Amino acid sequence: MKKHWSVFLTTFMSLLLASPVAFAASPAPQVNAGDTAWVLISAALVFIMTPGLGFFYGGMVRSKNVLATIMHSFFIVGMISVEWIILGYSMAFGDDSAGLIPGVIGSLSKIGLAGTAGQIVSGTSIPELAFVIFQCMFAVITPALITGAFAERVRFKAYALFTLLWSIFIYNPMAHMVWGGGKLFALGALDFAGGLVIHILSGVSGLTLCLLIGKRRGYGKLPILPHHLPMTVLGAALLWFGWFGFNAGSALGANELAANAFVTTQAAAAMATVSWVVCEWLHNGKPTILGAASGCVAGLVAITPAAGFVAPIPAVIIGLVGGAICYFAVAVLKAKCGYDDSLDAFGVHGIGGTWGAIATGLWASTAVNPAGVNGLFYGNGGLLVAQIISIIVAYLLGGIGSFVLFKIVNAITTFRADEEEETSGIDIVEHGERAYSQSIMTGESLGLPNEFNKMN
Repeated sequence: MKKHWSVFLTTFMSLLLASPVAFAASPAPQVNAGDTAWVLISAALVFIMTPGLGFFYGGMVRSKNVLATIMHSFFIVGMISVEWIILGYSMAFGDDSAGLIPGVIGSLSKIGLAGTAGQIVSGTSIPELAFVIFQCMFAVITPALITGAFAERVRFKAYALFTLLWSIFIYNPMAHMVWGGGKLFALGALDFAGGLVIHILSGVSGLTLCLLIGKRRGYGKLPILPHHLPMTVLGAALLWFGWFGFNAGSALGANELAANAFVTTQAAAAMATVSWVVCEWLHNGKPTILGAASGCVAGLVAITPAAGFVAPIPAVIIGLVGGAICYFAVAVLKAKCGYDDSLDAFGVHGIGGTWGAIATGLWASTAVNPAGVNGLFYGNGGLLVAQIISIIVAYLLGGIGSFVLFKIVNAITTFRADEEEETSGIDIVEHGERAYSQSIMTGESLGLPNEFNKMN
């Protein structure tokens, strides 16, 4: 009997001695319902941005091309979502150390989202599948932004093939380099929600394509006017609304950082709306609703890389400068250089994203986000250097990559619509449908000359 008690007491004491170690061990990561809900809601907000972009762009083209322009955005929601699930997520966020090209492309072990179910994203309290769908919406809208540069003059087959290849060979590697643990991440570059990955990359790619494709017929000689500005304003409002998910959702939790990103997003967009309109008023003599809509988007673009790293007052300054320089790029630079960036993809996204990436290097503060680093104005010039290097990489990848892909696609199928197709309108030629009754929307019903009818 004494022997049994001795064994029992020995076992009991051993458990007591071991228990502090067990109690001190780190608990397994747990999914937080609030954080998960916020990320899923943010994904839905970012989703609505792409159809919103379709309206934003669609209102600025002529009535004969409005459906084709909206189709460019809407079709991408389907095509790129499938690409992302099958291949894109693994390329962008697969393990870098086992990557297909370490530092540039992640491991392909997550093809088809293999191994993501039941996993929690490191450093967060959200399921990996919530992160997958949130990032899917980023992958969707990025190539849609490019379409504004070549609107009204491309064939759908070529556009679809180029967009698919661009997403695989340009977007996915850039996302991995910045967000997936690749070379620019290791360099120390900061991009909270996509100034480098989304706006510079799409803006520079758009500029490259509009130069390669050439100007719209009649550009600079005949009036090429927006056909439906209320539609454009609706699109801008949807973009502004969705952008809160875009930026604040990138905190990956319902927390103070998300609140900061929400406030800085509003601050920059509001200030850029004012600064664009004031610049336009001083330059052209009239403030326009198109200018206000463009200004808000310029501010949203500029704050995107910095939203989770800067305080509200720097965000106001970023918006102030962003609205002014984007207006200059659209109203002055484009006219002087003579390129036909139809809906100012480069002037707003390329230039705005560049300024935003630089501004992050100036005003980033660890007081706002301890996971970041201080910028130049807080004593660390190294971040600005990293930002500039990353901007150069984004310009080179977007420009050279788009040039190569354009040549490949154009060798397979002609990219540009011919003169007769462009005159008739891309809607009827490529899609066999019209947005409006001809009796209402064409110059013919107004007694305008035939040349005007051809342009509109």
